[in-house]
Amino acid sequence: MSEAFDCAKCSESLYGRKYIQTDDGPYCVPCYDNTFANTCAECQQLIGHDSRELFYEDRHFHEGCFRCCRCQRSLADEPFTCQDSELLCNDCYCSAFSSQCSACGETVMPGSRKLEYGGQTWHEHCFLCSGCEQPLGSRSFVPDKGAHYCVPCYENKFAPRCARCSKTLTQGGVTYRDQPWHRECLVCTGCQTPLAGQQFTSREDDPYCVTCFGELFAPKCSSCKRPITGLGGGKYVSFEDRHWHHSCFSCARCSTSLD
Repeated sequence: MSEAFDCAKCSESLYGRKYIQTDDGPYCVPCYDNTFANTCAECQQLIGHDSRELFYEDRHFHEGCFRCCRCQRSLADEPFTCQDSELLCNDCYCSAFSSQCSACGETVMPGSRKLEYGGQTWHEHCFLCSGCEQPLGSRSFVPDKGAHYCVPCYENKFAPRCARCSKTLTQGGVTYRDQPWHRECLVCTGCQTPLAGQQFTSREDDPYCVTCFGELFAPKCSSCKRPITGLGGGKYVSFEDRHWHHSCFSCARCSTSLD
């Protein structure tokens, strides 16, 4: 008589049948699957011994059940991610959870270089100066009514220009005759002395310091021969086409004031 060769689970003879050998003995295929097979987390069916099994975060799947929960694409050989226990292919994850580039409208893929400003997102190569259309990258920029400018373009387009040199005023400056000037550009027409913060006057729209204006244009006192500028509240007296400082208009004999 031949030796018994039975399933370790159901004790049915395995002669002429397919079986699987384990350390505990041979099992017929149904008993082996019922005893050792894992349950698919997707379809809740046993993953048979002849099925390709995939494992992710303590969950087991048939190969065909391991797929994107949105587009049903197989994830067996695809990059994927998990969002709230749902498996998603990269395309679906990006469509659902990634930002859209404010310039081109395409998805800003996770891990790609991007720029964020004012609640909006751009691909690094899409964040351009509205003037020269060059990438702004990490350069300083100035926002203006939804546009973004590099500093040189913004200054060329919007910054006031000096009335003398026509270059932009980026900071500071002074106002003369309702026009902006660089402080270093507002100088005396005669001696080139800076006039910002100093008392000065003008002639035919040209600015002059008090000294140059007096020497060049002011009448001379007939007594002391110094210029009569009239600046700072100074008074003078005119008589027979001659002029005197108020303090110089006095009697030639007794020096009594004649004002």
